[in-house]
Amino acid sequence: MDFLKELEGKRVHDPLIHFQSKTDMAAAKTTRRIWVPGPVIVGAGPSGLAAAACLKEKGIPSLILERANCIASLWQLKTYDRLRLHLPKKFCELILMPFPADFPTYPTKQQFLGYLKAYAERFDLKPAFNTTVVSAKYDTRSGLWLVKTLGLKNEEVIEYVCQWLIVATGENAEEVVPEFEGAKDFGGPIVHTSSYKSGEMFREKKVLVVGCGNSGMEVCLDLCNYNAKPSLVVKDSVHILPQEILGISTFGLSMWLLKWLPMSLVDRFLLLVSRFLLGDTARFGIHRPRRGPLELKSVTGKTPVLDIGTLAKIRSGHIKVCKAIKQVKHQSVEFIDGKVEGFDAIILATGYRSNVMSWLKETSMFSEKNGLPRKAFPNGWKGESGLYSVGFTQRGLLGASMDAKRIAEDIEHRWKAEKATHIMPRLVTCACASPLAQS
Repeated sequence: MDFLKELEGKRVHDPLIHFQSKTDMAAAKTTRRIWVPGPVIVGAGPSGLAAAACLKEKGIPSLILERANCIASLWQLKTYDRLRLHLPKKFCELILMPFPADFPTYPTKQQFLGYLKAYAERFDLKPAFNTTVVSAKYDTRSGLWLVKTLGLKNEEVIEYVCQWLIVATGENAEEVVPEFEGAKDFGGPIVHTSSYKSGEMFREKKVLVVGCGNSGMEVCLDLCNYNAKPSLVVKDSVHILPQEILGISTFGLSMWLLKWLPMSLVDRFLLLVSRFLLGDTARFGIHRPRRGPLELKSVTGKTPVLDIGTLAKIRSGHIKVCKAIKQVKHQSVEFIDGKVEGFDAIILATGYRSNVMSWLKETSMFSEKNGLPRKAFPNGWKGESGLYSVGFTQRGLLGASMDAKRIAEDIEHRWKAEKATHIMPRLVTCACASPLAQS
């Protein structure tokens, strides 16, 4: 981070801290302010890396802040071992660098991580790890963003000052963990899929998987491979499609058909083929939504499940489908249909959500309800006052690359017109004098 310049050589005590004793004073954090000439990118996942790479290609430096100790922490630390990309690699590669030609159509988790590490090395991207952003706010007096962070041990506060802020923390920043009546009395493990690695520890166990998205379905399949006895809670309606149709990616075929046909006709085709290849899922207790799979994705962002063998296990009885949970009891669960069954463990495949609103002090670009951009795709990437988002399109890595390209092009226009060094006198004058900048 040679391009960083320290704005203030002294450490300033945070005025928001009120000391009640000498102990409090000794424990107080100190604040250091650092000027960043280019954008600050929050998040070193695929989206943040893509944004930084696009900027670098245009000669614009950036600083990536990452709370974990590695890039792509969700993939590295919170995914199960058997995970593969559910879409063909051509739809998942980041902008400026394709996957290696010898990679399979659906790369493994390890292959995808290797690709991301090679991507970071190719563009010389070096995030500031173990750096948690606790707040980011726009100072109207100086016209700059103030991004406050805490280090690994929460001992020092650093405030980065920049013209542009790129939010790349993504749609899956933190786990969704539902509360069930009686959960504390269960007496067995209740874990989120973020902690699940394989079915080894559940061998021969009766396991209830809550959530029938792609993760829940695949975890059930993995459990079967370890001779566990999984049951799947299906609370809501869901579309299940074959991963491939006659050897062609269902997703790829859908994208091609949409070039020629209206979405409603493509949906009807997908449902017809799915019924032929997979059968009527309602027979197993899995009902389809009224909207077609593509329409539902477009309107709500809800992704259809791509079947990789789970339905066959449901048909054969190796995976049991259950209604929604009414309450949890000791070593058992009662469902809304009145049935009670015993289980050794519960796995929550209940997904993730955005955490943007917990640290970004701005509400015009992002919704306070779900932490996603208020504007629908493809217009959600740009906000006001130099604020951008990448990876919130609900269209996977392909959408993130589209965002990254647009952001870099937009910033390039201002970068060329007004070099960062031109702002330094105004920054020193305004930011140091502004009460906002000192808080």
